[in-house]
Amino acid sequence: MEFGIFTLLLLVLVFVVLPGLRVVQQYEKGVVFVLGKITGIKEPGLCWVIPYISWMRKVDLRTITLPIPPQKIITKDNVSVDVSAVAYYQVVDVVKSIVAIENVMSAINQIAQTTIRNIVGKFQLDEILSERTTINQEIRAVLDQHTEPWGVVVSLVEIKDIELPENMQRAMAKQAEAEREKRAKIIAAEGEFLSVQKLADAADVINTHPIALQLRNLQTMAEISVEKNSTIIFPAQFMSTVQDIKNFVDLEKK
Repeated sequence: MEFGIFTLLLLVLVFVVLPGLRVVQQYEKGVVFVLGKITGIKEPGLCWVIPYISWMRKVDLRTITLPIPPQKIITKDNVSVDVSAVAYYQVVDVVKSIVAIENVMSAINQIAQTTIRNIVGKFQLDEILSERTTINQEIRAVLDQHTEPWGVVVSLVEIKDIELPENMQRAMAKQAEAEREKRAKIIAAEGEFLSVQKLADAADVINTHPIALQLRNLQTMAEISVEKNSTIIFPAQFMSTVQDIKNFVDLEKK
């Protein structure tokens, strides 16, 4: 009798208890189907389901990284570019992610490719290169709207790379070089303008005080005489203005 009970318990353990044991990881939830109908959701840990007539599908709740392959896009100004991106999504409703869509990752990948082509194609090339944040937000908003019925939230979309044709790269390099040359010429012209202004101011001062020119000559000769073996040539008009300098100094003392 005892042997029969032990055998029965062993059979129950082997064919009923053990086949129904399931382990759900901390980052997962288990959706239990009984005869094809959802009957419950299992939390992380060790759980048991009725064997043979029920099965459990585990759903990963972690944020999933989805690389989006390069897409050939014609911009608003008719430039062909290859745009690749990356999307991050997370399942928030495990039942919808199983019942409403067959393959969440494949569906998001396909809708992301279409959305990138549609949205990026509305911008000009310069806007694509300079306004990535705006484009990323628009793509994420459209994806989030499509994936909400699937129990999925798209948290982030980032344009990863924009590949331009070689002829366009050369044209942009020439444009950038021309822009730098333009700025250099403008700066040089502004410097010349300021220099001319200062010279005009100096000429006005010299015109008002002729002696200033002679003082400048003295300063220049003093700078020249610092070097050894220097020969200083005095202009004839300089010798005639020595007395003028003396008179100017005497006037300043008074």
